[in-house]
Amino acid sequence: MSDKLRRKINDRMDQLQCFMETNEHLKNPLLVTMHLESVSKFWSVLSEEDRDYIHGCQHAIEDQLYWKVDE
Repeated sequence: MSDKLRRKINDRMDQLQCFMETNEHLKNPLLVTMHLESVSKFWSVLSEEDRDYIHGCQHAIEDQLYWKVDE
């Protein structure tokens, strides 16, 4: 995988994390869903960790769950 593609994926995952940690998925689920789709199209090259995170995000969006980060 090229460095450019890896950066693009990382940037999108970082934005997804920001959306989830600010619970944007509860305020604007369409925006977060569209962003999630822009990351999911790279499914075949995503790490297992990224795939698990995406599954968690999808679940939180579908069930309108508050996203809490444990410290």
